[in-house]
Amino acid sequence: MRSFVILLTVSLVLFSCTSQPGKEKEEWIQLFNGKDLDGWTVKIKGHPLGENFNNTFRVENGILKVSYDNYEKFDASYGHLFYRTPYSCYKIRVEYRFTGEQCQDGPSWAFRNNGIMYHCQPPETMLTDQDFPVSVEAQLLGGDGVSERSTMNVCTPGTHIVFDTTLVTQHCVNSLSKTYHGDVWVTAELVVYGDSIIHHIVNGDTVLTYSKPQVGGTNKPADYPVPDGTLLKEGYIALQAESHPTEFRKVELLDLSKEKRRK
Repeated sequence: MRSFVILLTVSLVLFSCTSQPGKEKEEWIQLFNGKDLDGWTVKIKGHPLGENFNNTFRVENGILKVSYDNYEKFDASYGHLFYRTPYSCYKIRVEYRFTGEQCQDGPSWAFRNNGIMYHCQPPETMLTDQDFPVSVEAQLLGGDGVSERSTMNVCTPGTHIVFDTTLVTQHCVNSLSKTYHGDVWVTAELVVYGDSIIHHIVNGDTVLTYSKPQVGGTNKPADYPVPDGTLLKEGYIALQAESHPTEFRKVELLDLSKEKRRK
């Protein structure tokens, strides 16, 4: 428990954010190198940290894939791929698409569903059978070809957020994005200013804004050592695996901190 608190305390250190990032040349960091999973760590429910069960996360032909071709059924094997460095103030941009059929026995809500998890607890503090890290999720969704279904919504496993001045405790809030049907590539960008303002952007349009991500609610381990109401100023970034095949051809980050951390 003590080591958990120490790790989480480190992950909550606030770095000040620059207010005018556009005045300097933008230096994007390629979190995905296009070749392998170097810099990333897998955590799949029911398996120890670092075990890439059934080769769920893989790189093929320059694409980072969430794949279920080695699964007979999903069996609630929720997975997360954590980047090695925690960040506080940054932009993260991904190009993603959903492909193929959902894994057998995957939950209906996870159809064409993935996410960018941010301000995550350290991956080494996750319990073996924990579904999701305590974090905030920029939820990536694809359409079914018929119904309207926005993407870059916000979901809150073990957390709450604030809209205007109101604390929101419901698990997910939809964005204003259009629906993207089929296996189309979508550009999603998340702009994070520590524990302050958060923006969700889809193909260049801002579709959701909120603030003050914080620990809260019951969707976290029963003995989670960080009190409800604690603002989340920093944390790890993770991509999800929730039973539907997903591809990422770009994952890049622009650090907005005034103090750059060494990797």
